[in-house]
Amino acid sequence: MLILGNGRMITRDADNPYLECGAVVIDGTKIVKAGTLSEVKAAYPDAEFLDAKGKVIMPAFINAHEHIYSAFARGLSVKGYDPKGFLDILDGMWWTIDRNLTLHDTYLSAMATYIDSIKNGVTTVFDHHASFGSIRGSLYEIERAAKETGVRSCLCYEISDRDGKDKARDSVMENAEFIRHARKEDTGMIAGMMGMHAQFTISDETMELAAANKPDGVGYHIHVAEGIEDLHDCLKHYGKRIVDRLMDWGILGEKTLLGHCIYINGHEMDLIKETNTMVVHNPESNMGNACGCPPTMELVHRGILTGLGTDGYTHDMTESYKVANVLHKHHLCDPNAAWGEVPQMLFDGNVKIAERYFPQKLGVLKEGAAADVIVVDYDPLTPMNGDNANSHILFGMTGKQVVTTVANGKVLMKDRELVSIDEAKVMADCRQAAKELAERINA
Repeated sequence: MLILGNGRMITRDADNPYLECGAVVIDGTKIVKAGTLSEVKAAYPDAEFLDAKGKVIMPAFINAHEHIYSAFARGLSVKGYDPKGFLDILDGMWWTIDRNLTLHDTYLSAMATYIDSIKNGVTTVFDHHASFGSIRGSLYEIERAAKETGVRSCLCYEISDRDGKDKARDSVMENAEFIRHARKEDTGMIAGMMGMHAQFTISDETMELAAANKPDGVGYHIHVAEGIEDLHDCLKHYGKRIVDRLMDWGILGEKTLLGHCIYINGHEMDLIKETNTMVVHNPESNMGNACGCPPTMELVHRGILTGLGTDGYTHDMTESYKVANVLHKHHLCDPNAAWGEVPQMLFDGNVKIAERYFPQKLGVLKEGAAADVIVVDYDPLTPMNGDNANSHILFGMTGKQVVTTVANGKVLMKDRELVSIDEAKVMADCRQAAKELAERINA
């Protein structure tokens, strides 16, 4: 039994949102008590004590859309790469990388991403994988890294016809087999979805194959209208808008997660809402790829379950929080925009998305919840309480200030040191693999 306490505690529990000197008691994988340090220590006098030393204690972060396979892109220069638009970015950078990944590269990319996630206080990740050079077995390599690092993960492989029918079939089967495998794990730490790239790279034949092989009880994880080209393709080839095509193929639903949704209209929002489909916003990626600003504020106002992701652009959810906040203010020319909507996405939407795939109560420090807790080295300059905690996170914190990370009751990082991972060895292996990948790409 472990007490983590002696810090300002943001609980996300509506009945007890903030404690000036709080603590949680962890027994196994769950929190058995949350309260003031004095009352917790009195109730459990013999428990091991992990001292937060006055820092901020809060629930760990959830990343609702990640791309592990992009880990080795940092600093990578691709010969001849000079994109003129989004499709050039996809083919020139991302598809070039994924076509050259080995299974070992995928494993190391996952290790690097999970290590960075732990260091930024992220303990639950929804990943959307691609490695068309090595498809079969790739999700199992990511799972291996997830188990070694202790990060809760929902995985999928992005189905696409872009490299031919055989690889499209392999990607469908990788998803289907992994979903069945994840269900047998029964640990609450691994889940699977039927991944899809985007409708403009998926034929009706492959849509049918995916539907025929998708196990019941799971949904799809797919990019939707990320670029205007996706919409133009759907209108040209199918005579309908993207969400209508997904509706026709039975893709929408409460277990399906739509990434981006930049070029959708009110009618499509109605379909998303009526089918209880989830959406994830990735502000930095949308801006960096010059794709545009999605109507995220309207999605939230319509009551569509909307979360926040990083799209592999970063592994720091506070960074996505900051960028989303200013993006929508700038785009709408409204200084009042995004104050409530973005934290709702990060601290409520992501939790609800995760709870559709994982059995634990996540994102809150209260009795019965999963013991996913972080300590942040932040000493507020101005008064801090339950009403202004989000503003302190937005303007005062970054992921790199996380000093301790606990996931599912296991201490993964303590005082900025990873507990059970040889970080130096892993990173040396990653650097060598990244060097070899760059050499293959630019040979």
